[in-house]
Amino acid sequence: MGSSMIRYKVRPDRAAENESLVKAVYEQLGRERPDGLHYATFKLPDGVSFMHVVFETDQAGRILNEVAAFKAFVGEIESRCEEPPVVTELTLVGSYGVES
Repeated sequence: MGSSMIRYKVRPDRAAENESLVKAVYEQLGRERPDGLHYATFKLPDGVSFMHVVFETDQAGRILNEVAAFKAFVGEIESRCEEPPVVTELTLVGSYGVES
């Protein structure tokens, strides 16, 4: 399973745009329902920092990267960011409600 956490901070004037792009990803995922992907996005209390947590089975990184709305989301992310995305690989030690 490929698991990672991605954290970044967007420019205040681009926060609503970023959130809209993220919601478009979830709308497409809701329609297509790809197997093997567990994905969550959080907006932090400052309103401009975001954290994504991705759990993928044997196709680490490939499922989400094939979603058209996700490609649109990451396409210009650097221009929206005040602090660029930092990816941290995660090792699952235990979980509840998260399939491995």
